[in-house]
Amino acid sequence: MEYRIHPKTGDKIGVVGIGTGPIFDTTEQEAAAALTYAYEHGVNYLDFATAGAGTFPYVGAALGSVRRELFYQIHFGANYESGEYGWTTNLDTIKRQVDWQLKELRTDYIDFGMIHCLDEERDWRAYQKNGVLDYLLEMKKSGVVRHIGLSSHTPELIQKILDTGLVEQLMFSINPAYDYQHGEFAIGSASERMKLYQRCEAEGIGISVMKPYSAGQLLSAQTSPFGRALTKVQCLQYALDKPGVLTVLPGIRNLEDMKEALAWLDASPEERDYSVLGTFTPKDVTGTCVYCNHCAPCPAGLNIGLINKYYDLAKIGDAMAADHYGKLTKHASDCVSCGHCDRRCPFHVAQSDRMKEIVEYFGR
Repeated sequence: MEYRIHPKTGDKIGVVGIGTGPIFDTTEQEAAAALTYAYEHGVNYLDFATAGAGTFPYVGAALGSVRRELFYQIHFGANYESGEYGWTTNLDTIKRQVDWQLKELRTDYIDFGMIHCLDEERDWRAYQKNGVLDYLLEMKKSGVVRHIGLSSHTPELIQKILDTGLVEQLMFSINPAYDYQHGEFAIGSASERMKLYQRCEAEGIGISVMKPYSAGQLLSAQTSPFGRALTKVQCLQYALDKPGVLTVLPGIRNLEDMKEALAWLDASPEERDYSVLGTFTPKDVTGTCVYCNHCAPCPAGLNIGLINKYYDLAKIGDAMAADHYGKLTKHASDCVSCGHCDRRCPFHVAQSDRMKEIVEYFGR
């Protein structure tokens, strides 16, 4: 497993985690096999915005004994009283549900208590008015909740909630379909979504990624909005390349799904390469570096993706970005303008010209 360190909490989080959404719909034996396999291969982050109540006892039985080696996202607003997922801002219901989930998961604490699935301004108002936010804050003060997170599909609303300074973790849908305005949750322009990722990176807010396969649509040419299928490995790599991302949480139904997600760990650079996106992304997306590093290797030894990333972060006020840039072995000033990156960039970024711009900004 590869791990990333949460900038605010210091937690060491595996880059491939588990979205538990569909796992309730299998047998307990099959669920246990998938969860045990995941644990044995270094998976340590699980999200519990699941589709059915059966998930909780499955996980409690399979992972209860190793709970303290894992990180759990539990949602204050997800309701399973009917046996299936429901959404609520009713305080009494949420209190009952949190108590029930803790009991079934065989734990007495929550790593990331999530402000759950707020997509409209009125949702946020109701969350506060009904006392749910105060309850979550009380749980954090008491030590039951260690950190506060937010799940949402709406960049504009997320920005407003991030302004409160309460949030340390964001759960957000990141995939090519949504980023390029295809699908039910493709909210916000490509640039608006990238600015959100960059803000999270700049402020040390970790991102856990939901729906990396766009609910499976990207995995089939028949359902992909691009008319081309991507692999699971490509989808995971795409999300992991975005600023701020700590872990990607593909939905797991069974052991085979878990193995396919973990195949990313042993995938070759060619298998991870998603540069094919450059052939069918919208025109307003081309010309923007997405840090995919398809331009590598640079003949002059530059890490072009990181140089671009630190430049973009510095421009939006990340105080650490200039320091990170300064510590790179090679800087934009080392560019020899050979044009190799310009020819290879699938998103048609004029990287040679951009290196000159970056030199002017940083002074080297």
